[in-house]
Order: sequence, then C-alpha cells, then structure tokens
Amino acid sequence: MFGRRSKTQTRARTGARPQLDDEGVEVPDEVPDDGTDARPACGPYDVDEAPEDGWVRLDLGSLRLPVPEGAQLQVEVDSSGPVRAVHLMTGLGQFTIAAFAAPRSGGLWREVTPELVSRLRAEGAQVELAAGEWGEEIEAVTGQGVLRFLAVDGPRWMLRGVAAGPAEHAPARAVLLRDVVRQTVVVRGLEPLPVRSPLPLQLPGPLGEQLRQATAELVNAAGGGAAYQQG
Repeated sequence: MFGRRSKTQTRARTGARPQLDDEGVEVPDEVPDDGTDARPACGPYDVDEAPEDGWVRLDLGSLRLPVPEGAQLQVEVDSSGPVRAVHLMTGLGQFTIAAFAAPRSGGLWREVTPELVSRLRAEGAQVELAAGEWGEEIEAVTGQGVLRFLAVDGPRWMLRGVAAGPAEHAPARAVLLRDVVRQTVVVRGLEPLPVRSPLPLQLPGPLGEQLRQATAELVNAAGGGAAYQQG
C-alpha cells in the first residue's frame, strides 16, 4: 500500500539469508516473548523519535507524510503563496493530514472535539462519536458523503487526519486514514506559535518551484487563492 522496503529487499541488500526449518520452509524472525505486545511501535512520530523503518515519506516541512500507492497530491495555497493544505486523492476518497501547535500539557483534541461536533451539526451533518486508536473519532454524514476525523496529541503538537468520500468506501477509507496517520512524522520546530496554529507546510525542491510558478500565474489571472495538483 505504501512505498516501504520489504524484509526480503533488506536481506538482499545486506546479504543475510532467511532461516529455514528442516523442510526448507522459511522461519519467521524471532520476537522476544516478554509478555508485552510483540508488534513494532507505531506512530505518529515526533521527529526526535522517528524510526529508520524504510517508509518513503514526502517531506512537507512540518510533516513527513507517507503517500499511498497511486495517490495524487493536491495542494491548496493562499494568494500570498504559503501552502494552506495538502490533500491525498485516492480511489477511496480524499485524505487531509495537518499538524497544529498544542500546549505542552496536551489534550487539545479533547478540547476541539465538542466544538467540531457542534459546528458539523449546525451545518446539517449527522454526527456520531466512536472510540478510536488514539481517542474519540468523529464520523459526519453529509449530503456530499461521509467525513471521518481523528487526531493524536503529541509533544507540543496535535496531528489531525480527515477522510472524505462516498459512503460505500467509508470503512476502507477509515482504515487507510489510520494507516497514513500512524506512519506520519511531525516536525514541530522550536518557534513559539499560538495554540491551534497550523504548523507551516512547504513542498520540497522542484515541487516547491512548480507551486510558486503556478501560484503566481493563477493569482495574476484570478486575483485570489489557488489549488495546485501534482499527479
């Protein structure tokens, strides 16, 4: 689903051979049985704790974002140039991952959740709350489709993921949203920012230059905000 080096590729690179049993069947890598969950630790990760796990992530400044296979990157920009939001467009729907400045004490998502629920209901959505991997998740059914919100409180940041699309893909879309959030790395930086402020996004290298050129052309033509899509 994501661009990740497989265990077979790692062995090929290092020259290590898989361990085989008496019948020539590969034996899985041993995992210490210490009474704890044997699965590897999952994110999202603060940049200071990000593992070297082989995941291919797009460097967006404050985010290092895994991109599902076949996804297209769509970027929203303000008329002044800064990136407003980054969306991943897939066959299941749209995914938007964003990070915000948060207090050291955490708990920003618990504070934001009732406000978001009230706003969605005021806009006519049918809203339900459900227990999720990192706390409450919000599902909102609208005339345009189904929205799923979740968030994770980290050290001085909150990472929020939103998935949107047709109702028939809602369960699979929620699974993919959690997968993307789980493998995202947040780069908070040392700059003091007001709580709830979005952490700044930027595009790397040639993408950033293409975005600046496209933004200038669109602003000159329309005199307003712009959207730029990278396939």
